[in-house]
Amino acid sequence: MRTVLVIDDNPAVMTALDVLFSLREIRTLRAASPDEGLAVLERERVDLVVQDMNFRADTTSGEEGVALFRAIRERCPDLPVILLTAWTHLPTAVELVKAGAADYLSKPWDDTKLLATVENLLELSESTREVSRLRGERRAHRSALAQKYDLRGAVFASSAMERLIELACQVARADVPVLITGPNGSGKERIAEIVHYNSAVKSGPFVIVNCGALPSELVEAELFGAEAGAFTGANKAREGRFELADGGTLFLDEIGNLPLSGQMKLLRILETGQFERLGSSKTRQVKVRVLSATNADLTTMIRNGAFREDLFYRLNVIELALPPLAARIDDVLPLAEHFLAGAATLAPDARSALQDYGWPGNVRELKNAIQRASLLCRDGVIKASDLGLIARAAAMPRTAAPEPDRAAIESALARANGVISQAAAELGLSRQALYRRLEKLGISNAA
Repeated sequence: MRTVLVIDDNPAVMTALDVLFSLREIRTLRAASPDEGLAVLERERVDLVVQDMNFRADTTSGEEGVALFRAIRERCPDLPVILLTAWTHLPTAVELVKAGAADYLSKPWDDTKLLATVENLLELSESTREVSRLRGERRAHRSALAQKYDLRGAVFASSAMERLIELACQVARADVPVLITGPNGSGKERIAEIVHYNSAVKSGPFVIVNCGALPSELVEAELFGAEAGAFTGANKAREGRFELADGGTLFLDEIGNLPLSGQMKLLRILETGQFERLGSSKTRQVKVRVLSATNADLTTMIRNGAFREDLFYRLNVIELALPPLAARIDDVLPLAEHFLAGAATLAPDARSALQDYGWPGNVRELKNAIQRASLLCRDGVIKASDLGLIARAAAMPRTAAPEPDRAAIESALARANGVISQAAAELGLSRQALYRRLEKLGISNAA
């Protein structure tokens, strides 16, 4: 049952709140003093605190209420607290709301407003507790994954990345090609490393080829090697990337940029393991695990005649789809802390700004933003203004995505069993943005 702790030295106030909350099947615990209230918190599970701001008849300063609030915050930093005060102009109450109090109401209170505030905060508290539970489970699962597999230092907290990395580890030992898809800067190379270093050929070479950076006239020489005199400037024989990767893994990044002539030869080596160097008729044999990655829509390229369909199916035996950073907001702060590496700390407004930003440049953009902010900040504390994210968003030419409607939000919440972080990720929103839409549309997220 949902439980509210009322800390007030007026028995009439406590009785009135007890009766009011019982109408909504809310259990009420009573405490007549700050010390008694803190003792209740030590032995009982409480979802919300309603506390008075003054416990002495000879003063209206609210000092006792301030000390109580700070003590509650120290012991239970995530526990919502509503302040009750007979002085609506009390500046201290306003300052405590800024410091984290959920709300403050005047005595005598409005029953309807108080009940609405309490029930909204209880729903939020339940969601927060469920998210904390799931995060704890994910932390334990990530720890187990890290003990069992080589995760190459991957930093993640989202369920989407956890599932993807677990899948990457599972398919690593299968000797089949893997296609890694995802937007630029999302971390495709790290996923390829995880596949290689958990595979049967992890002790072999891991060779990376950026197909987008190879001049079209040199693609074949780079991939398959060339004999001396095969082309102008080829003064001596050279091994290609496939020979260098023999007994290991070859990672072909931006595979969609490979020209059609190179695609045809790549298809042959995937099927037979055989190739000839440029300028040679000698057939060579290699044993190479091929991983590839692309941010392009290869199916569209196939329809346009820019990519071979038979090569696509040969490369795409297993697909690992890496979501954009905007779809895994839970990863933003852990990644930011990782990039800081203790060089600075993030102020609360910076943490909020990082989670609210859309990250069109994904993890690469986040890394650059953190490195820049760590140089601009003062006293080792990064503020939102140091990140410059508002200016970036304003300068970015993009079409705003349509806001999800009530049906989409309710469906996402149902699939996520009410877990805000999971529903927000599915909708492409930050948690804060989803909470704002819930309030705007009047959607309840009660369990």
